[in-house]
Amino acid sequence: MAGHSKWSKVKRFKGALDAKRGQLFSRFSKEIMVAARMGGDLELNPRLRSAVLAARAQNMPNDTIDRAIKKGTGEIGGGLVEELVYEGYGPGGVALMVEAATDNKNRTAADIRRIFSKNNGNLAALGAVAYLFKRKGQLTVSKHSVEEDRLLEIALDAGAEDMASDDDFYIVTTSPDHLYTVGEGIREKEIPVETQKLTFVPETTVTIHEQALAEQVVRLYETLEENDDVQSVHGNFDISEELATKLAD
Repeated sequence: MAGHSKWSKVKRFKGALDAKRGQLFSRFSKEIMVAARMGGDLELNPRLRSAVLAARAQNMPNDTIDRAIKKGTGEIGGGLVEELVYEGYGPGGVALMVEAATDNKNRTAADIRRIFSKNNGNLAALGAVAYLFKRKGQLTVSKHSVEEDRLLEIALDAGAEDMASDDDFYIVTTSPDHLYTVGEGIREKEIPVETQKLTFVPETTVTIHEQALAEQVVRLYETLEENDDVQSVHGNFDISEELATKLAD
């Protein structure tokens, strides 16, 4: 399956080490606020339930979670957060999809445009690169939690499309509208879900072999991820195992 490469593993490991706790909680808060617009009842709102479970897994304080829910439902002020997707090209023509959640569209658009332009890329028009990706649901489950055959059977019974793996995790892929039901189906069997999210999966990937180009692409990618309004970044590039190891050092 595209995307489960040496680069993706290095990125996830590095991200886990580098993530600032405050920024992580901010992203969870925004996701909870957006999800809570559809209702603040966790039993009736699977997206909200998923967001809250993910936040609790990272030890986000309950009062912070409750405040985000109340902002999202309008019970208290400050919950007008919008979801936006930006499309662009990076060095070497790689395609990037940037998901953001913001209370100020003009500020965020200007910031994203500036990041692209300063890192040898350019922000593109709506639809310019989206056709290169498919919207999917994605869940990860630790290999220590369950046997592969059992998880595959449970996931497929719950409506999953596919399952792959890397060194540490099983990666379950679903259609967007089955993400939450598959997550619930796995949890009902008392199997912990490490991550659960909607993502953009590239139809095909472009492997980068030149170190200078790889460094430019990674710099753009990571600068986008560090922006406070950005929730996630997806690219159609891959980096050879040798280069990924060098970049991780």
